[in-house]
Amino acid sequence: MLLGVNIDHVATLRNARGGNEPDPILAAEICERNGATSITAHLREDRRHIKDCDILVLSKTLKTSLNLEMAMNEDIQKLALEIKPHSICLVPERRQEVTTEGGLDVAYQFEKTREFIAPLIDSGIIVSLFIDPDIKQVRASANTGAQFIEMHTGKYSESFGTENEENEFQALKIAAELAQSQGLKVNAGHGLNYENVRRMHEIKDLVELNIGHSIISRAVFVGLPQAVREMSDLVKSAS
Repeated sequence: MLLGVNIDHVATLRNARGGNEPDPILAAEICERNGATSITAHLREDRRHIKDCDILVLSKTLKTSLNLEMAMNEDIQKLALEIKPHSICLVPERRQEVTTEGGLDVAYQFEKTREFIAPLIDSGIIVSLFIDPDIKQVRASANTGAQFIEMHTGKYSESFGTENEENEFQALKIAAELAQSQGLKVNAGHGLNYENVRRMHEIKDLVELNIGHSIISRAVFVGLPQAVREMSDLVKSAS
């Protein structure tokens, strides 16, 4: 499996005081040097952390690949078509949420989703849909033209170590198997940390795990290079 590192929280810290520190671009470079195989950045509609200028610089300087998280927003779609990141991950977005709270309802917004991602796919950008591990959402996603889904692992992460862990993990496993049978490739992320990530190797043929908060949190105590290396080692050992 591959490790994508989300640098949004570095930008959040920068924006808390204004100015340029800590620099998310430098954070991305450090992540690349220490085992990240892609960098994820979420350009939210309210620009609360990552900003347009960050995305523009990342698109020109990354040595690995840029995974742009975005909502169905025409302005951000236009930016994506201009810079052509390696991939985009389409996510739901609500202004009042602290972080992405659930998956995209592709089944309910099927035509809108299919039409929105079509020009991105046509331009050569790999498209992933961030969905809950739900059979209905997987089947709808398979018919949109997207090449990937990213399974929302939040419920599994929250239930880790409790009596509900197995049920939530099996939901991920079943959804991944169905997606792969429908021709989709599968990534996963949200809430994964240095403990619960270990079970991801039980899900066959996962391509990439996207992890941010846990890595940046650990970096406060051990430094970003070590935090990324430690997670990279766990992800590789789960291959």
